[in-house]
Amino acid sequence: MDNVKDKIVKQIADDLSVKKKQVASTIKLLQDDNTVPFIARYRKEVTGSLDEVKIYDIQKQLDYYSELEERKETILKTIETQDKLTDELRETIENCMNKKELEDIYLPYKPKRRTKASVAIESGLEPFAQQMLLFQNVTSGSVDEYAVKYVDPEKNVNTVEEACLGAEHIICSWVSENAEIRKMVRRISYRMGNIVTKVKDEYKDKRSKYEMYYDHIEPVKDIPPHRVLAINRAERENFISVSIQTLDDHILELIRRHYIQNQDSIFQPHIESAIDDAFKNYIFPSIENEIRNELTESADQSSISVFSENLRELLLQPPAADKVIMGIDPGLRTGSKVTVIDKTGKYLGHAVIYPLKPQNKVEESDKILKSLIENFGVDIIAIGNGTGSRELSTYIREMLERIDKKIQCVTVNESGASVYSASEIAREELPDMDVSIRGAVSIARRWQDPLAELVKIDPKSIGVGQYQHDVNQGVLSQALDNTVESVVNYVGVDLNTASYSLLKYVAGIGPSLARNIVEYRNEKGGFQDLKNLMEVPRLGDKAFQQAAGFLRIRNGINPLDNSAVHPESYEFVKTICNNKSVSVNDLIGNQELISTLVPKDLISDNIGLPTIRDIIDELKKPGRDPRMDYVDVAFSPDIIEMEDLSEGMILNGVVTNVTHFGAFVDVGVHQDGLVHVSEMANRYIKDPTKFCKVGDRIKIKVISIDMDRKRIGLSMKQVGKS
Repeated sequence: MDNVKDKIVKQIADDLSVKKKQVASTIKLLQDDNTVPFIARYRKEVTGSLDEVKIYDIQKQLDYYSELEERKETILKTIETQDKLTDELRETIENCMNKKELEDIYLPYKPKRRTKASVAIESGLEPFAQQMLLFQNVTSGSVDEYAVKYVDPEKNVNTVEEACLGAEHIICSWVSENAEIRKMVRRISYRMGNIVTKVKDEYKDKRSKYEMYYDHIEPVKDIPPHRVLAINRAERENFISVSIQTLDDHILELIRRHYIQNQDSIFQPHIESAIDDAFKNYIFPSIENEIRNELTESADQSSISVFSENLRELLLQPPAADKVIMGIDPGLRTGSKVTVIDKTGKYLGHAVIYPLKPQNKVEESDKILKSLIENFGVDIIAIGNGTGSRELSTYIREMLERIDKKIQCVTVNESGASVYSASEIAREELPDMDVSIRGAVSIARRWQDPLAELVKIDPKSIGVGQYQHDVNQGVLSQALDNTVESVVNYVGVDLNTASYSLLKYVAGIGPSLARNIVEYRNEKGGFQDLKNLMEVPRLGDKAFQQAAGFLRIRNGINPLDNSAVHPESYEFVKTICNNKSVSVNDLIGNQELISTLVPKDLISDNIGLPTIRDIIDELKKPGRDPRMDYVDVAFSPDIIEMEDLSEGMILNGVVTNVTHFGAFVDVGVHQDGLVHVSEMANRYIKDPTKFCKVGDRIKIKVISIDMDRKRIGLSMKQVGKS
């Protein structure tokens, strides 16, 4: 078993280009039920400072190779029961580190349903098939002379033709189950094959969003992920047929060379016929499915990666801490819903206003808003970006001038707000409240703390994905959960104010303990010391160890509780304080004093350099929020609808989504425009996600407008060009 473990560790180290020691240490930590955020942040000495991405990769690879080893055991036992397990075969199986190749090796021994080959073997034709391959030096005479010996009506072999055909079926099965042949076909088809799409007859003369795939050919090795997913969707909706085109003649020639040693052999035509049958009807259809599946899996992973990165950037949008916020969900006919929340996100009151067409109740709306602003001391007005948003924003700014109030007015992406409004979480938080009012509360809270509010919504409803409904939903959900968990623990969570939705993502806590924490907090009135966390029902030492470093207590008994310093390092900080003859309160935030600390001089058997550096950085700015300050985007007041756009305009915009083929940008007209990857810069951009991110404020140029299809073409690289 140790040999197997060592083999897996070495393979993962090779796959991920990290040291074996790092992999082995990380695996041990994972198997001891440590969470990835905890390992990445507080066990750097053990892992060699591996980041979360690498640790998740190690976890994923460990699962893959563990499943592979389990499959090997099953295969070995199956072949052993057939009395066909040789030492050489065992060694080949044990050394295999690829699932597809393992299944190729197993294929000849895999229990099968009744086939033409198995029927032929039952009829006693296997020796004849072996003769065809072994007696290739026979160049004269007739095949019939050999075939006649196997004619046996009792075995359903009535003629020499049937005997020859049966032998061909057997050879066909041997060729199609040859692992080396399959590996060769797979390699050539990946490297030299093309993916080919053809339009279905009923759509030949019809326009659709899939037109570019009506007659399309592209190398398998070069096709980008978004095109794989688009082709899959077009095929699923029955617009096109899809196939893989490979080098058939070249591959067949290679297989023939492998099996045919003498072109003049009397058996050559039969062997060649079996080879053609094996390739065209068994090997290639199987490899074609493999390629399609692998392209899809790779595209899924790539799409999920983009989605995760977009989600991460969205969750890391800056908060408006300690502000009273008015949230408005715009509406035309049904009015705009207005709510106000206090500095902690608590709901204070609501109203409905009708300042826009067709009602135009401007004066009445002014009075309502002025009353709310003055009664609750509103600092910021956050307006959802749905229908009527631009018109309402214009009204709000004019209203603020009329009532002589200088209040920041911002626009908030409301994707998913309606999902939250109707959710169980919303019903628990805001009972007996109309769904539309809950939406306005969510908009306000989303501006106050995007992370705290967005964690309440299924990430798939937030609107930053690419072909999100086409990818593997289980893998997508896990990846997005990992992203949310990563961001929550990176930012840190206020133990006394965080909602259940936020707490459940803290390392080591989960849904059950999160509810217990909230119930304990409601009963006891909050936490004054992190040690009190141990009083929460069912929260044990392990959960405390994993979670404590990511939780914050403001104005608690111990000032270190409002920092990312883990409680296991509190004694280390106290030692520093004793050496400097200061209290913890005097040390925290004292840049001058902290700058005198020399990290390498503080190393001991209990604490290493990476952790010491992290602690010193945290002591400089304890409890800091790593999220950036917000920068508003000023949309042009004259540009409200697509009809107001014209080619050549230079506009301000905010990136709302990044994909493999470009970035979508909100320019304030209710319809995001696309900056294609070719229009991002005057250089080749391989990965748009590395060039811009969700939330970026940018200047763009309008280069095309398609009113029929509601499409806006934008350029970043042409800004400044006439």
